[in-house]
Amino acid sequence: MSYDPESKLRSFARSRDITFPLLSDPDSRTIDAYRLRNLEAKGRTEGIPHPGTLIVDAKGTIRAKLFHGGYKQRHDADDILKAAAALK
Repeated sequence: MSYDPESKLRSFARSRDITFPLLSDPDSRTIDAYRLRNLEAKGRTEGIPHPGTLIVDAKGTIRAKLFHGGYKQRHDADDILKAAAALK
């Protein structure tokens, strides 16, 4: 999820051969509701959300959070599936 507009996310996805949907939150309502905004980011990246993965149940409750310290690292599908399995 990003505060970038859908058009920018489509272009980004095409340039990187991303085939899954990228979510646009232009007013950062969801980003702020889940307290993902990086308050330390300044300048060009001000307001950017912390990169990570949330596992949210059907009621909207966060059941798991997967985050790394830096923005270049990401969890892979196995990490996410293990975290989801641990919730059962």
